[in-house]
Formats: sequence, C-alpha cells, structure tokens
Amino acid sequence: MGEGCKSNMEQTANRESWKQTLIAYKHPRVITMLFLGFAAGLPLLLIFSSLSLWLREAGVDRSTVTYFSWAALGYSFKFIWAPIVDKLPLPLLTRWLGRRRAWLLLAQIAIILAILWMAFTDPAQALMPMAFAAVMLGFSSATQDIVIDAYRIESAGAELQALMSSSYITGYRIGMLVSGAGALKLAAWFATGQEYDYQAWQWAYIWMAAAMAVGILTTLIITEPATESRNSRYLNTLNDYIRFLALFGVTVCSFVLLFAGCAELAQSLKQNMGGLGGFSVEAARLLIALVGAWCAARLAIHLGLARRAVFQETYIEPLADFFRRYGKAALLLLALVGLYRISDIVLGAISNVFYQDMGFTKHQIADITKTFGLIMTIVGAFLGGGLSLRYGVMRILLLGAFLSAATNLLFLLLAQSGPETSLLMLVIAADNLSAGLASAAFIAYLSSLTNISFTAFQYALFSSLMTLLPKLLGGYSGSIVDTMGYSNFFMMTALIGLPVMLLVWLAGRRLKVTNHSPRWQR
Repeated sequence: MGEGCKSNMEQTANRESWKQTLIAYKHPRVITMLFLGFAAGLPLLLIFSSLSLWLREAGVDRSTVTYFSWAALGYSFKFIWAPIVDKLPLPLLTRWLGRRRAWLLLAQIAIILAILWMAFTDPAQALMPMAFAAVMLGFSSATQDIVIDAYRIESAGAELQALMSSSYITGYRIGMLVSGAGALKLAAWFATGQEYDYQAWQWAYIWMAAAMAVGILTTLIITEPATESRNSRYLNTLNDYIRFLALFGVTVCSFVLLFAGCAELAQSLKQNMGGLGGFSVEAARLLIALVGAWCAARLAIHLGLARRAVFQETYIEPLADFFRRYGKAALLLLALVGLYRISDIVLGAISNVFYQDMGFTKHQIADITKTFGLIMTIVGAFLGGGLSLRYGVMRILLLGAFLSAATNLLFLLLAQSGPETSLLMLVIAADNLSAGLASAAFIAYLSSLTNISFTAFQYALFSSLMTLLPKLLGGYSGSIVDTMGYSNFFMMTALIGLPVMLLVWLAGRRLKVTNHSPRWQR
C-alpha cells in the first residue's frame, strides 16, 4: 500500500512538473523568441538550399553551387565585429530604441536590402554580383544573430533559457520553411514553364524581403532587456569610437587582402587534390589570414591608431574571463562547441542538390523536406527544451549527438534506393526530429557558458566556432561527392559525428568535477 501511494505521488509530481513546463512556454520572453527566431531563420536558406536550386537551374555547376555556402561564413566570424555591436551606440537609433533594439533594426534593414539585391541579380548573367549580395546577406544576418543571442541571454534568467531556446528554434525553423519551401513554391508558381525562369526566382526573393517585416515589427514592439552588458570603460567619446572603428577596418582589410592574396597559390595546390585535400589547403589559407589580421591589429595599436586598453577590454578580457572560469576544461569545451554540429552542417550544404539529383521534384522537396521537416523540427525542439529542463542539458546533448550521427546513415539508404517518397519522409522525420532536439539543448548549453558582462562577444565566439569548421568542410561537399559518391559521403558524415559523443561525455564529467555547471544544466 505504501509503495502504491508513493508511486501515485510520483506520477502526480511528474504530471505537475510537465504542466509547469508547458505553462512556462507562455512566458512573454519565450513567445518573443518565436518571432525573433523567425527573423533569424528566414535569411539562412536564401543563401543555402533555395539559392543552390536557383543556381543549378541557372546552369551553375555543382561544385560552384556548394562554394556559395561560404557566403554564410559571416556567421563563423561574427565574433570579430560582435564588440562593435555590443559597445558602440548608433546615432539617433540607440537613443530611441536602446542599444540592442537599435542594432537589431539596422541589421534587419540591411537584410532586406541584401535580399532585394539578390532578387534583382540574374546569376546566369552576373554570378559575381550575386556572390557579393549573398555575402552581404550573410554579414547582415550574422549581425542580427549577435543581437538576438545577446537579447535572449540578457532578457531572462537561466531557468528560462532552455525553453527560450526551443521557442527560438521553432521560430527559426518556421523562417526556414518560409525561405525554403515558401521560396520554392513561389518560384514554381511564378514560373512560365521554361527550363530556367529568372523572373520567377526574382519575385520569390522579393516576397522573402517582404516577410522580414515580421522581424522589424517585433523589434519595434519588444522592450529593451533590463540587464545589458557592462558599459565600456574607454569608449566614451566620438574620437574613441572612430579610432576603434578604424582598428576594426584595418583588421578586416588585412584579413581580406591576405585571404584573397593566397587564392592563386591555394588554387594551384588544390588542382591535384580531392575534396578533403582542398579543404586542408583552405583551412591553412584561413589560418594565415587570421594570424595576419591579428598581427595587423597589434601593429595598428602599437602605432597609436587605437588605445591598447580598448583592445584589451574588447577582445582579451572576454577570452581571459572564459579561461579563468573553466580552467583546463576550457579547451575541451571549445572543442565540443566547434564539432557538435559538424555532421548536420556538412550534410546540409548539399542536401537539396542531393534531392534534386535523386529525381525529386521541386514540389516534393518543398512539401517533404521543408514543410513536413519543419513539423518534425518543432516537435524535436519542444521535446529538447522540455527534456533539458527535466533531465539536464548534458544528457540531452549526448542523445542529440548520437541521433545526429545515426540519422545520417538513413541518407545512405535513400541514395541507394532512388526517389522513393515514403523513404524520404522517414529520413526527413528522423533527421529533423534529432536536429531540433539537439539544437534546443545546444543553444541552452552555449547560453550557460557566457558571462553576462561579455554576453555579445562570448556567445558570438561560441556560435562562430560552432559553424566555422563544418561550413568550411561543407563548402567542399560537392567536390567530395564528385570524388567518392553520395553513399560514401553520407557514411563519412556519420563517422565524423562519433567523436562528438565522447566530447559531450568528457565535458559533462569535467564540469561536474569542477562544479562550473549550473544545477539546471546538469
């Protein structure tokens, strides 16, 4: 009898716990993240899958199409200009809206302009201008992400971060649905029946620019977070701002010149290499450009372009704070951050091209991979948020790492079976469910690593690191597929996800030992 009563009490407690979790999803900050997530997710597929289909229809070869995924590398380097977004006020806008909302509005306007630039550019006639427009869209969207991430972390306590993450992912995926399935549906609807119809894609992208009004309206309605990042001790005058911007300009220009200057040498080295060999050449090229930009910044400071104290406060202190808080575990945590999404991102860079090569139509791709996939992702995101709150983030991170690697093997079956709709639905259901679950836990995990004094820079650094290596490798996915075929490629993406599970286990164990992990996270 006593055991029966105890069991009933536990069941009642479990029901109450889940009920409280569902009620927490109605919190205003959680709902806000749904709309901001939409604004963040909308631009992404306009650079990736939707653009890749547009380019393929325009006659661009497969390897060049996947190179266009590098236009989104702004997401991987946003930590470089995150301090500017964090510290510098915008004339008039900051006084009117506050620092976070001012930068958010500016980024959203830039996103709309970049999408319109792409809409009025025909890649069949002007591929390079399309590349520049895509880069502008990636830069503007990455800037918006910097602000949204800082807003999310600053606007609520740790107890709401998992739920806000799942709400953000839901909105993000809805935005991706609009720019993925929505753009494809619009392009098909506006098409006149010819093999390539530029005006159909033009109108599709014009409507995508209009959809960004959701983000602008949200920015104008929400309030500024009560707690902002620490104010700068040194950026107090117009002269300080100008000198800091000049330092930023020198750093970026040095990076671009070095990266572009090595292009001819890199191309000659890659001629006799496969996809993975070309990736190693590009990684070395990137490292050279980063080191050169760092040296240029230090030289500019030495010559008096900007004060050393400003550089120290902006870049060095946030990094030093992270290593002080986590000690020897810091490198392990950074390795986990940099590799956790590698399986998903590398596969995602070529997924739409794969569906097209398998013989699926535009409508099938839109209906199954986008619309049906969105539903599965939303289910996964809410499940990931609830499970993280109930069982701890690290356990769900481990589950997500396993599922991300395992579901990639299903693509191997699809590659061998051909255009079977039922199998495609199974693959998309498993892949998107696991992606939503893993992403909700991972965003909450990244939020827990940040210090409120350095929110924008530290989270931008983590999220940049999260996508840098996967996106570099993803840019070569077309060349890798040309070399080894789809089946071996999907096997490779599954295998490279296995070490991630070990990293999650080691990180969870290390954080418990050092007692740096908040109770809600464990």
